[in-house]
Amino acid sequence: VQLQASGGGLVQVGGSLRLSCEVSGSIYRMQRMGWYRQRPGNQRELVASDSIGSDPEYEDSVKGRFTISRAHARMVYLQMNNLKPDDTGVYYCAADRFGWVAGRYEYWGQGTQVTVSS
Repeated sequence: VQLQASGGGLVQVGGSLRLSCEVSGSIYRMQRMGWYRQRPGNQRELVASDSIGSDPEYEDSVKGRFTISRAHARMVYLQMNNLKPDDTGVYYCAADRFGWVAGRYEYWGQGTQVTVSS
């Protein structure tokens, strides 16, 4: 199973980016998909998660600016608006077939760099 993330890049403060992540090599739907980020000097943190049948969840600093959505059961987007320098980091997508354990993800994608310049 592979997760292919794309859409990162360099953007100015206040700009927007949309990250995409698609699962390949699995016939299963992914009950939960999420986006994590690792900012310079910080630990990896959850940014947003989407579980089928439940409301999405967001880290407090991105609420109202980021939106997680699904194209289908094995593809997820992260729309990031009004980006700030503090959003700079490597963004990772993650997926879990069953979503039984809170915060647990079976599969991880490679990171995509997001850089917000002031």
